[in-house]
Amino acid sequence: MSSQELVTFNVGGKIYTTRSSTIKQFPASRLARMLDGRDQEFRMVAGQIFVDRDGVLFCFVLDFLRTKQLLLPTDFSDYLRLQREAVFYELDPLVDLLNQELLQTKPVLLEVHFLRQNIQAFFRIFGSCSKTIEMLTGKITVFTEPPSAPTWSTNYFPQMNLIPRPPQRPSYHELVFQCGSDSTSDNQIGIRYVSIKPDNRKLANGTNVLGLLIDTLLKEGFHLVSTRTVSSEDKTECYSFERMKRPQAFVNKTVKPETNIMREEVQQKK
Repeated sequence: MSSQELVTFNVGGKIYTTRSSTIKQFPASRLARMLDGRDQEFRMVAGQIFVDRDGVLFCFVLDFLRTKQLLLPTDFSDYLRLQREAVFYELDPLVDLLNQELLQTKPVLLEVHFLRQNIQAFFRIFGSCSKTIEMLTGKITVFTEPPSAPTWSTNYFPQMNLIPRPPQRPSYHELVFQCGSDSTSDNQIGIRYVSIKPDNRKLANGTNVLGLLIDTLLKEGFHLVSTRTVSSEDKTECYSFERMKRPQAFVNKTVKPETNIMREEVQQKK
């Protein structure tokens, strides 16, 4: 294969190399005009065509050019941003496919695994959408009490020196935390409390934390679909939730940026 058959794009600092024939499959696109030198805004520099756009999303654009299919990860959620890139490159077939995706309602699935062991409770949350896990990460805080004797105040209540920590994220789709008492080798006891915004309570009882977590998910639009016991040995409980994504507004590919600017100016004058 000769070097003339290959073309290299530098999109937002990310380098992509493909066949020129792959780009020319869509001669009306802006990418084809870049390649032929018909788009004066873009020029070849050091053997690369630099494009000041989103370099991460361009991999999906290039995959569409290669396969003529829209194949996205199961947790992909940046449809509007990807559609904006497709409009910029004037890839009308890709815009049409993204319009269809945006008009479909897709469920967000979530599982809460709950395990009680003596005076401890363990939570593991799995989500089909990483943004849902990020949302819960921002709401949940684990407060740890050092394993030492409490300091008693004049009101006869122990004063706790609590250290706030975020829950663990083993993966983008997973969230792990625990509450209850931790016993050490020297018989000292430390306690883990869990707080879930906007509730300010710090709870150590696993059943109470589970109830607050379920209530939080219901307020976020999730519906409890089923409950089951995952393992008969350790009696791990599993709560399955589902939330339907609302259809998002799609972009009309025939509307040019200049038209949008003119409409905004007219609205401001009114």
